[in-house]
Amino acid sequence: MKKAVFERVGEVKIEDVDKPTIQKPDDVIIKVIRACVCGSDLWAYRGLEDKAKHSENDGHEAIGIVEEVGSDITTVKVGDFVIAPFTHGCGHCPACLAGFDGDCQSHTDNFSNGNQGEYIRFQHGQWALIKVPGKPSDYSEGMLKSLLTLADVTATGYHAARVSHVKSGDTVVVMGDGAVGLCGIISAKLLGAKKIISTSRHPDRQALAEKFGATDNVSERGDQGVKKILALTNGFGADAVLECVGTELSTKTALQVGRPGAIIGRVGLPHTGNMDITTPFANNITIAGGPASVSTYDKQRLLKAVLDGEINPGLVFTKSFKLDDINSAYQEMRDRKVIKSYVVVSD
Repeated sequence: MKKAVFERVGEVKIEDVDKPTIQKPDDVIIKVIRACVCGSDLWAYRGLEDKAKHSENDGHEAIGIVEEVGSDITTVKVGDFVIAPFTHGCGHCPACLAGFDGDCQSHTDNFSNGNQGEYIRFQHGQWALIKVPGKPSDYSEGMLKSLLTLADVTATGYHAARVSHVKSGDTVVVMGDGAVGLCGIISAKLLGAKKIISTSRHPDRQALAEKFGATDNVSERGDQGVKKILALTNGFGADAVLECVGTELSTKTALQVGRPGAIIGRVGLPHTGNMDITTPFANNITIAGGPASVSTYDKQRLLKAVLDGEINPGLVFTKSFKLDDINSAYQEMRDRKVIKSYVVVSD
C-alpha cells in the first residue's frame, strides 16, 4: 500500500509498505478515503522541530471505511463509514468522563500519526471512532471536507472556545488564521459570541474569517496589535482569547489582550521559551487548554452541526491533492498558498 513518509526537512515522499494488521483486540483497520495536512505537521517539515530522517509522518486526520476489527470491537463493523480522530479516548476513565478524552488515562498511545496512507491501524477504537451515517458516496465533496475537519481542527478550535468558557454576548479574540484559528471563529460564533476579533494578515484568510463570523480583524503584531485589539474592546480587553498558534509572540499577545478574569484557551502546539506568569497572576487570567476532546465534541455537538449544515468548516480546505502529490500538499501549505491541504486517497 502507499503511505507518506517523512524523508527529511522539506520532503515527504510516498513509499510502498505493508498493509497494517490487527495487533491488539481493540484495533480497527480503516481504508482511508480522505486525509489532509495539519499545521502541526509543518513544524518538522520546516525544520523547526527535530525529527528523524525517513520516519513516520505526522499526519493524523482521516475519514474512511472500516476494513477489519479486533475481537473487542463492538461499536463499529466492517463497512462502516467513520471519522478517525487524532485522539484515542477510552470513554470511561476519569479524564474521558470529565470531557477530556485528549488526555485519556487508560493508555499512553493516545495520538494518531501515519494517517497519510491508503490504510491505517486505529488503536483503541471501541469508543473513540465516530460513526457517520451512510457511506461516503452519499455525501458531496464539500460535506466530506467538513467531516474530515472533525478528526482534528474543528474539534480543536471548539476546545479553545469551550475551555475559555465562551458564552452568549462575549467578546472573543482569536490568535491565528490557520485552519484551527478559523475553526475557533466558527466555534466562538456557535457558542454565542457577539464580537469576534480575528488576527489575519492574509486577505483570503481574513475573508474566510469574516464568512465564519469574525466581526473585526487586526493584522498588526506586537505592541501595535495589542493596542488595536484593546481599542476594539473599549480598552477593557476580551472576555476570552483563543490561542491557536503556539508561538511565543502569539502567546504573549494573548496574555495582553484579555480583560481581568479572562480565560485563554490555548490549543496551539506550544513552541515557546520561558512563559510569563506574572501578567496572568496580576490580572486573574486563567490559562486553559491542551489536546482537544475530539470524540466527546463530535458526539455531543459537532457531527450534528456539520450534518445539519449549521457550520461548514470544510471551507478551510482550499486545494485538493492526490496522495502521490503529498509533498506538494506540504509545500503549498508551508508557502501559504493554501490554508489547508485536502488529500484524496481513494474513492
